[in-house]
Formats: sequence, C-alpha cells, structure tokens
Amino acid sequence: MKRTGILIVFSFMYVLSHSQHFKPTFSSLQQYECPEWIQKAKFGINCHWNAQSASKSSNNGWYARQMYEEGSPAYIDHLKNWGHPSEVGYKDVLMAWEAPEFNAERLVSLFKDAGAKFVVTMAVHHDNFDFWNSKHQPKWNSLNYGPKKDVCKEMREAALKAGLKWGVTTHLERAYSWVQSNKGADKTGDKVGISYDGNMKEYQDLYVEYPNFRNLGPVFYHYRSPLTSPDSWKKHWKARLFDLIDNYHPDFFYFDGALPYTDDGGKVGMEVLAHYYNDNAKMHKGKNEGFMGLKDIKYHGVFFPGVTSTVLERSYTDKIETVPKLSEESIGPWFHFENAKYYSSRRIISTLADVVSKNCIFMLNIPPKGDGSIDEKAMILLKEIGNWMKVNGDAIYETKPWKTFGEDNIRYTTKDNVLNVIICSDLKNNILLSSLKGWKKDDILSINLLGYNERINFNDSNLGILLNLPQDIKKGSPAYVFQINCKKLNEQPYTVVNQESVKKMNEEAAKMFGATGNKGGFIPLP
Repeated sequence: MKRTGILIVFSFMYVLSHSQHFKPTFSSLQQYECPEWIQKAKFGINCHWNAQSASKSSNNGWYARQMYEEGSPAYIDHLKNWGHPSEVGYKDVLMAWEAPEFNAERLVSLFKDAGAKFVVTMAVHHDNFDFWNSKHQPKWNSLNYGPKKDVCKEMREAALKAGLKWGVTTHLERAYSWVQSNKGADKTGDKVGISYDGNMKEYQDLYVEYPNFRNLGPVFYHYRSPLTSPDSWKKHWKARLFDLIDNYHPDFFYFDGALPYTDDGGKVGMEVLAHYYNDNAKMHKGKNEGFMGLKDIKYHGVFFPGVTSTVLERSYTDKIETVPKLSEESIGPWFHFENAKYYSSRRIISTLADVVSKNCIFMLNIPPKGDGSIDEKAMILLKEIGNWMKVNGDAIYETKPWKTFGEDNIRYTTKDNVLNVIICSDLKNNILLSSLKGWKKDDILSINLLGYNERINFNDSNLGILLNLPQDIKKGSPAYVFQINCKKLNEQPYTVVNQESVKKMNEEAAKMFGATGNKGGFIPLP
C-alpha cells in the first residue's frame, strides 16, 4: 500500500476506562513511520522557555501551578519576590516579563554550530501561554508579552534558512487541570480564605474557567491528566493545535504525554494526529514526513504503539530498538534559573553516543534565561559539544547500530563497512575491544582515530581486538572515536559483554531534577 496522507474520515470504538493502553480502531494512523530525515539527523536541540524562566525563583519548573500551592518552595519564592497570589498572580509575572535578548537567528546559529540537525520550539507549556500568533489565545501569547514577537514564526524561518528541520513541543493537554491550583486560597495565616487571582473571571482566558473539581478527580490527576474535562475544552485544545499546524507546518510535533483525553478514549487526540499527518503530507507530495511523538507514561493519557514515535523523557532504552525512539534530556533543569547545576559535555556526549548506538534519536534542552539569552555556562557547553561534533560527527550522523551496542563505556555505530568505536572516558595506553572477539587482523583494513593523523596499530587476540595507542594522542576530549574500516563488517562475529543497564542513569536524573524537572519536586501518589 502506498503510504500517503492519513484519512480524515474515521470511526472509533470508545474506550471509557483509565487503562494506559488500548487497541486502536483507527487503522490509518498505524501507517505512521518514523521519518527518514530524523533517523539520519540523530541530534536536535529544543528550548524550555517562558515567563516561568523570569519568575526570579529556582523552583520554576512548574511555577505557574506551584506558586498557588500554599507552603511550597515556589509559593514561598512568590511571596518574597512578587507578593501574595491573591493580589499578584501568574498573570502579573507574565505582564512584567521582558525578553529583549531573544534573537531567533542567533539561537539557531548557536544550535547549528553545536551540531544540531533540527531545532524545536516549545510552542505552549502547561501555563496556557502560546508562542505564536494564536487565533484562539489572542491575548496571552508571545506577540503581546515577553519577547513581543511571533517566536514560532521567527524560529521556523531561521531554522529553515540555516538548512535545519524545525518543530514544536506542546504541553497544553494538561493545562485544564494543571492550572486549577489558582482557584484556591490560603488555609492558614493572614490571608486565610482570600481567593487567589485565578478566580478573577476577567482572566479566565489565561487561568481557565472554574472547573467541576469533582470531575477532575484527586489532585494526583491534576498534574497528569484530568479524569474528565468538558467538551468545550477539548474543542478548544484541538482548535489551538490545528491553528499551530495549519500556519506553521512543523516537521516535528509532540504532546507532553500520551493521547488526550482518557474520558473520550483518545478520540480528539487522534483527530489532531490525523490533521498533522494530513498537513505534512500535503507539504511533501502526499507522503507524511513529520515526526510525531507521544510519551508512554502512566496516567498521562491514552497510549498505544504504532501511531506515533515514542518519546522517552530523561530516560533511555537498554537495547537496540527495531523502531527508533527519541530520548529527550536537558543540560540541567528544564527551565533556566541562576546557578543551576549542568551536566558536563562528556556526560552529554556519552549520552548522545549511547542513544545513537541503540538506533534512537537524541534531543537536548538548552534553557534560555528569562530575557531570551543563553547563559555563559550553557554557551561553553554548546561550544564543547560543537567542537566535538565537528571532528567526530561522522560517528553520529546517518549511522546505524551494530550487532551489539557497546561494552562498559564504549559504544558502537556503523556506516557502510566502518565500525565506529566511541570511547566515553579517558584513554589508556591500550584498549581491548572485547565485543570484537573472533575478529582476525586480516579482516581489518585500517584503524584511525578521528582528529589524529596517524593510523592506529592493533593486534588480534583470543580476547578481542587490542588497540595500541601512541603517546602523542591529545587527551582531554569528552569522547574519542576510532574508526575500524573492515572488509565485510556485517559478516564479522560479535560478543555481548559488560552491557551496563541505563537504570542508574535514569534514576540519577529523577533524583537530581525530580518531577518538575528543576529542583527535585514532589507530586502526589494516587
């Protein structure tokens, strides 16, 4: 069957349960395939950025919600920096936000120099603020506040001009329940019982209408996906995303969760998927080439495989995937705050190598400051990543996985008859590649170290291939790439050895940054 645009006319069997998975009846959506361009690109950069970045709080990952949670770190910061949320709320943070340093061409240039092949804009976060000339959110958008520019338009134009793909992340599907803490009031202290400003009807276009809290379910669901939400909100959500798709035609699209909404079995979510696939197909002679991602996270909507790509949030796979997944990570917190702790360039590059070695795609978040600029520490990281990619990018771009993804701190990728050996640690005098046990010296035409002019001497042994390193190799690189040029790479044997689980890495990120993605944070259990 020729894979063309997705049919818009369809029928559904509703799944009125809260199961995480269900069998799709919308078969045309299952024609989706992860597009070739992103499988070749391997590496992209996105930005978490909005008024929360200018909140003056280090507890700003979910500031727009947690500033209304009495006693929380964000609430305490808001009292100190802004005032009481019954008088000065998130609307005031938004209206005070200025971003004079935002410059799309400068950002795209930085990201391209760092080696990114696609650039992604956060089009809307849970705070209900749009970064485009939004037909259905005409007041609370980036043309009126913050940068006072059409961020999506300018980022798209800059990316395409630079020869990069461009796309968006959307986080709006949870906003209906996520923002509703703004309808509360203090339960203790001088302001007890005085309603927060989210109850002001004149600001419902930002703060969302007063809901039926009984329908939303316990607070546990407010953070994730409401048990039920009114049809009017679902229609509004759909209209907002249709507007974004129709006017900006992104190459990359994702929901920050699974398919909304559980109370309609994902029906309206599928309508948006179909519209995106159709729009992209129209832009590419009848074939959808758009990347669409969902997250298989419990209680975050309805998920089933096959209709989109899977996005792994600050997490990684333990195996070579038959169907590519996308791992998203940040250099530190999702949103910028002063003196935030960032990963090293070695950690980021070794993570990139791990992801690519498993047939997956890596997207790195670089969080701008509130004013739209990139801080000095992030600039240094971007330069270090870019310098490494300029020398070693051949081991990342347009590569395929080998028969085994690696051993210890070594990762393997391939291109034609070249095996790329990416060593994500300091070099020793001799390196044993145990995965290559059974290889003969005559199978290898040459071994080169990228960035080093001389060929590398090597020997075969009963334990694998031994690289004999000269003393004049420059040390201090985040990672080193040895390219083994073989006669017939696919015919070479392999041994699976010392494949450390990514569980430790996944747990480390959760411990450092927590649910909010910034400074730990806690969300209620069911």
